[in-house]
Amino acid sequence: MPRQDISFAPRLLPTPEAAAYLGVSETTLRGLPIPRKMLGAKRLYDRLVLDEFASSLPTEGEAEEVNSCDEILRAMQCG
Repeated sequence: MPRQDISFAPRLLPTPEAAAYLGVSETTLRGLPIPRKMLGAKRLYDRLVLDEFASSLPTEGEAEEVNSCDEILRAMQCG
């Protein structure tokens, strides 16, 4: 049986790829409260956790509720 090549997005991402996935710099990513998984000596971001974080961010034009993401992003912009 011939081997089929399967193309998919990796679940665990190193910092440069995780930052690109969220559309932020590596420095910004490191300052966000997003936990990393440990795989041996590697520290990787779980793509599903990145999706949850992005989904939790407020949407422009909606009633603004203050959450931990808002506070962190505001502090980073002011700092």
